[in-house]
Amino acid sequence: MSNNITLTIDNVKVEVPQGATVLDAARKANIRIPTLCFLEEINEIGACRMCVVETGSRTLQAACVLPATQGMEVKTNTRRVRHARKAVLEMILSNHDKKCLSCVRSQNCELQRLSLELEVTDEHIFAGERREYTVDDFSPSVVRDNNKCINCRRCVTTCYNLQAVGVIGPVGRGFHTSIESPWKAHLSETACIGCGQCIAACPVGALKEKEESPKVWRLLHDPGKHVVVQTAPAVRAALGEEFGMPMGTNVTGKMVAALRRLGFDQVFDTDFAADLTIMEESTELVSRIKNKGVLPMITSCSPGWINFCETFYPEFIPNLSSCKSPHEMMGAVIKSYYAEKMNIPAKTIAVVSVMPCTAKKIEAAREELSAMGVQDVDAVITTRELARMIKSNGIDFLSLPDENFDNLLGDSTGAATIFGATGGVMEAALRTAYETITGQELTSLDFHGVRGQKGVKEADIQIGDLTLRVAVAHGTANAKALLESVKSGEKQYDFIEVMGCRGGCVDGGGQPLVSAENRLRSDPKQVRARALYKADEGSVRRKSHENPGIQRLYKEYLGEPNSHKAHHLLHTHYTKRSKYRQAEAASV
Repeated sequence: MSNNITLTIDNVKVEVPQGATVLDAARKANIRIPTLCFLEEINEIGACRMCVVETGSRTLQAACVLPATQGMEVKTNTRRVRHARKAVLEMILSNHDKKCLSCVRSQNCELQRLSLELEVTDEHIFAGERREYTVDDFSPSVVRDNNKCINCRRCVTTCYNLQAVGVIGPVGRGFHTSIESPWKAHLSETACIGCGQCIAACPVGALKEKEESPKVWRLLHDPGKHVVVQTAPAVRAALGEEFGMPMGTNVTGKMVAALRRLGFDQVFDTDFAADLTIMEESTELVSRIKNKGVLPMITSCSPGWINFCETFYPEFIPNLSSCKSPHEMMGAVIKSYYAEKMNIPAKTIAVVSVMPCTAKKIEAAREELSAMGVQDVDAVITTRELARMIKSNGIDFLSLPDENFDNLLGDSTGAATIFGATGGVMEAALRTAYETITGQELTSLDFHGVRGQKGVKEADIQIGDLTLRVAVAHGTANAKALLESVKSGEKQYDFIEVMGCRGGCVDGGGQPLVSAENRLRSDPKQVRARALYKADEGSVRRKSHENPGIQRLYKEYLGEPNSHKAHHLLHTHYTKRSKYRQAEAASV
């Protein structure tokens, strides 16, 4: 017996499963209903009323929460519906900072798009009182501007439900409603982990990354600085979207060429340091297993996850790998090994990281990440910031020839490339750990059990006589569920990978923004990840320990993985953080 129902939308019959909404049915029939607050599986509350439709009832209904019923007749584009949507939009705009020309979301704003579609003009926008807010730009990673906020709640549900952090929420009623932190604190005074997923959820310019591109321009124009740039693996799978290229296009060569034209002295690949991370982390894992160290060992490559662990689960700090994240390792290597090779004082070298992640900005500022007496990384820009720098410099990105990374720290393997996808760090570590433990060649390199978009993935990996119990979580709400199962004794693992953002770095808070509507057509978590796995499959070397540049680094400088010198440069420590930083600061 079929559980499907049939309804009619704009005279088109459509069949959908029972429980589907009218919005689901319309999309199946290729009928577009505009939305603003809707974010699939995250924010489905019918608050903005942009998706109203006629169903024959006295009032218009919000399609995103209206269950489809057998025989229902829906009209999505009547005069009444269009008038209602336009009126709603005009009311939103009446209390909105309409400085579109200078807004970071100009031409990529869901509110702006709807205004154009519904032909809203200034003369139709309601006049009256406007609320004014002070911009919160104290966080190293996220800037919050309530003057642009439309109270859609997408950031709120993302922070609470997707990330299990919950540092923002609605306060006040009616016209006086605003999205605030507890005690109206700055984000920097809360338990915010800096992941930037609120930015990815925001349909307008109310949330954006803290820009460091002005600092990068100053470094590039300083004749006393030798400026080196490095790029994370996930950036190459997304940067092209900012220039109109299809999602998931690998633009490594054009990206390198663009960075050279911006004026960087050297262009290095963070993938090199991802391979280095695997050498250190897999050695650390094997040592913990053999010497009955603290297990499960948990990866530490994601700074959003590290902030979450330090704040909400400090009891797991001993479980964290002591390895720095790849871009911090690269910064330390550049200011030591590279500096000595090139005979350049470390203090005159500036390292710029291009990252898919806003939390990397917080990480780079950590005092303990300064192996050579200066910060390992001087500035972090997101994929979006790099795109803006390229555009502002008049570079025709699409016409650039493909160029290669600079040699000394440019070698990498396929194992490093997949760091950008959830499960990638785990898989890369397993490839090296297998051969380290068994002394035998691993012929089947693809560990499909740790791939995919399931929130928590588990696998038992046979490595010789050892059965390694592993788990992978992405998104800190999933990490919370995983840690709770470990705390309760329900689950036992040897090795855990956690990425702070769902999908891993490919969908990090600094990646190109994809509207809620476009996410339904192409999921960036999957499409961008496929680009990385394809690059891995096409790599000549697919195991981190086979990287000749890494082998040379250990032979000439570090000695061996986890050596005293390696620990000084490549490892760090973590510290418990208070959840209530604003109240704590006030009491001092």
